Amino acid sequence: MFTRHKRRIKRLFDLSFSLLLLPALLPVIAVAWVIAALETGENGFFLQERIGEGGRPFRLIKIRTMKQIEGFDSTVTTGIDPRITRSGKIFRRLKIDELPQIFNVLKGEMSLVGPRPDVPGFADRLEGEDRIILSVPPGITGPASLRFRNEEELLARVEDPERHNREVIWPEKVRINRQYLEEWSIRKDLSILWQTIKGGHV
Repeated sequence: MFTRHKRRIKRLFDLSFSLLLLPALLPVIAVAWVIAALETGENGFFLQERIGEGGRPFRLIKIRTMKQIEGFDSTVTTGIDPRITRSGKIFRRLKIDELPQIFNVLKGEMSLVGPRPDVPGFADRLEGEDRIILSVPPGITGPASLRFRNEEELLARVEDPERHNREVIWPEKVRINRQYLEEWSIRKDLSILWQTIKGGHV
C-alpha cells in the first residue's frame, strides 16, 4: 500500500531533486528543442496524451524526435522506424528526449521515478491489484524502463512488434512496476536515478 506519508516524502524528494537538476537541464533542453524544430519544421516539443495518477489523462512533454510520414501510423516505435529523425536517433539513445518531463514533475503530473505512463487504452487493461500502478504519479524513469532500456531494438527484431509489446513486454513491465511500488523507498529511487544516469540496468 502506497500510504499518504510515502506520497508526501516522494513528492518532497521530487521537488527538491528537480529544482536541483533544473539549472543543468535547461540548456540541454533548449539546444535539443532548437535542433528538433529545425530538423522537423515543427515545434521542438512534442505533447502526447498519457494516463497518469488515478487514471487521469495529462499531456506528457518530450523533445520531438519523429517526422510525419503519410500512411505510417504504427503505435509502436522500433529502432528502425523511418519516422525517427537523425537527431532523434541520438536524443532517443541518450534519453535526451525525455528531459522536458521535468516540467511535468514540477507540475505534479509525474514523478522522477515510477511506472512509465501508458498511452490511453493500455491502462484500461489493468485489473485487480495491478491497478496499484495508477495510484501514484508516473515516472520519467523506473525499474521497468531500465529493464527494457533497449526496447526499440528488441521490437525491431520480432516479426510483430505490436503483438510482442502487448503480450510480452507490457505484462512484464506491470509485474516489475508492482514490485517497485510494494518495496518502495527513497534509497530505491536514488538507486534507479543513478542507474539511469549511468545507462545501466536494474
